[in-house]
Amino acid sequence: MPHSTSATRATRGVFCALLGGFGWGFSGACGQYLFAHSDITPAALTAIRELGAGVVLLTFLLLRRRGEAFAIWRDKKSVVTLLLFALLGLLFCQYSYLACIAESTAGTATVLQYLGPVLVMLLACLRARSLPSGAEVAALALAVVGTFLLATGGRPGALVLSEKALFWGLAAAVGVVFYTVLPAGLIGRYGATAVTGFAMLASGLLLGSVIRLPAVRFTVDFSGALALAAIVLIGTVAAFTLYLQGVADIGPVRASVLASVEPVTATVLSVVWLGSSFSAADFAGFLCIFATVFLLARKKA
Repeated sequence: MPHSTSATRATRGVFCALLGGFGWGFSGACGQYLFAHSDITPAALTAIRELGAGVVLLTFLLLRRRGEAFAIWRDKKSVVTLLLFALLGLLFCQYSYLACIAESTAGTATVLQYLGPVLVMLLACLRARSLPSGAEVAALALAVVGTFLLATGGRPGALVLSEKALFWGLAAAVGVVFYTVLPAGLIGRYGATAVTGFAMLASGLLLGSVIRLPAVRFTVDFSGALALAAIVLIGTVAAFTLYLQGVADIGPVRASVLASVEPVTATVLSVVWLGSSFSAADFAGFLCIFATVFLLARKKA
């Protein structure tokens, strides 16, 4: 019986991690659809996404753990870290990601964002004052080659990806570093739902106040409204919840590898659903960056 229970949990973990990755990739494609078929801006979409997801996650939290929901606000140091995570980890990362989609495609933006784990690895080496391992050097080399192929199409001196798209894609990768490093201690102490829910709500309120969200006017048709709802509910709330369940069931290394179907999903949907086109150099760049996930995961294992 214990073996059967363990096998069932592992199977559930695999499916949850995969579905989480699919959800994130799908939300990227929905963002590309919105930018192509409405006048919504990356800033407005980021604010709506984070406000909506924050409200939903905190509602779940209050229903399940009302007594512990606000524990994080009783410690000043935790509050400061939470607000830094909201600003640098969520707001900076999510806005950069959506801005890159607006300037390119969901597939390109998602792949460039996946340079983040390589930057996290380099930061860990600097903090430990140690040289990268062979696998880490290989991952760094693949990341550089992949970025070069995406930016130039394999032709030195040429730039096939716009400067804005490249800038925001690399900024999103930097945002992943903050997203990964800042909340680690908080999540262990207060739980992922509380930390992410409050951070999303805080970052959404901050950006919403800066851009005066209630006064922002944009037009979406019925399909656009569905895409917007999908970004909040499927690409943020559901994907986040499923991925965390996958981490709990099979561990962060296996879950992160399985969730890396995200760039594949975003790329396939960009081509099949949205009519985007990619060159052979683009796909080669995708594969190079995608391979870094597996190299770094093997190192962690």
